[in-house]
Amino acid sequence: MSSLDGVVPAIVDAHLHQWNPRTTPWAANRLSRLYRFVPSFGDRVFPMVVSQADREYVLTPSTVARVYEPMQYLADTSPLFDGVGTRVDTVVHMESHWRGDEAAGRLDTPAGRSAVEETRYVTALPFGEDSLPRLGAIVAHADPRAERFGELLDEHAALTDRLRGIRWITTRHPDPKIRNGADADGILASPAFLKGFADVAERRLVFDAFVYSHQLYDVVTLAREYPEVTIVVDHIGAPVGLFGPVGARTGATAGARADILRLWRERMFTLASCPNVMVKLSGLGLPVLGYGRERWGNVGSRATLTEMIGPLVDHAFANFGPDRLIFGSNFPIDKPNVSFDMIVGALIDLIAPRGGDYALANVFRENALRVYSID
Repeated sequence: MSSLDGVVPAIVDAHLHQWNPRTTPWAANRLSRLYRFVPSFGDRVFPMVVSQADREYVLTPSTVARVYEPMQYLADTSPLFDGVGTRVDTVVHMESHWRGDEAAGRLDTPAGRSAVEETRYVTALPFGEDSLPRLGAIVAHADPRAERFGELLDEHAALTDRLRGIRWITTRHPDPKIRNGADADGILASPAFLKGFADVAERRLVFDAFVYSHQLYDVVTLAREYPEVTIVVDHIGAPVGLFGPVGARTGATAGARADILRLWRERMFTLASCPNVMVKLSGLGLPVLGYGRERWGNVGSRATLTEMIGPLVDHAFANFGPDRLIFGSNFPIDKPNVSFDMIVGALIDLIAPRGGDYALANVFRENALRVYSID
């Protein structure tokens, strides 16, 4: 098996979530209290109190109902050295959508305050202490459509010199049983969003875009409107249902899954024509891709994951090349399906034969350092 030994001094994980639902204003608070005292009961009641869309998105309540901070992350990444010959030394914290309403870009609402408080919370975590990785950058939660969007960005920046970007989740799916992360269709291409996005360009921030694959042309519109802004497409474009049925009908047949892959390929090809767009090799174990309904996941091995994601990584590499791909774990959301070292190992096995050490160094370290301006 290939490894990163001698290729990179350490990995930069450009997509990490941190939370403590027991003490922070986050959606899993009540579930966390239940899980804290009666984990087995929490597992049993989860299917009864949570919608199908949310169940298929997180797969198990333990993913979101438990604390996930630097020490938990360290435990998940500890097998890396034996598996691939290196470790993680730097992370990019990705906003965790503490409050999921449309007012989260306004400072005069609880949701707007929560967005700022998430940044405050992350900067207080013990990153960089002892053997913990350092916090290289923060991508904060903010909605460019909000009236006081620029002020919100400035509040984030006042809390930390590590603010490097924002994300506003705009996932929407026509299947009513698939989780939506946005309040409307076509947000990225809407006049209000495009107008507010000028504040992102003015502050030279990165924008992380999380859309489902059928929405990727909205990213094209945004990228062409603001060619000076670096846009990172999260989760390799999220082809929902590619690996199996989810929702009410998505990916239910082999023909449907072939169509999902074909349309994803076409949109990614068009997106690659925008030189300011990067693709994040993250979300590779995202449950909503259709890995299975068992709460313990069903990928199984590095070889199996390599085979499943191979067509996606091959197409992304062919069109974006080694200078426009960035590794991100999406932990702990992907954790029910894949271990950390399994994700890294599968990507090494796919990228090494195509781009050698140069590509590996860029994907696992150099591109993230450059894009997120990490010293």
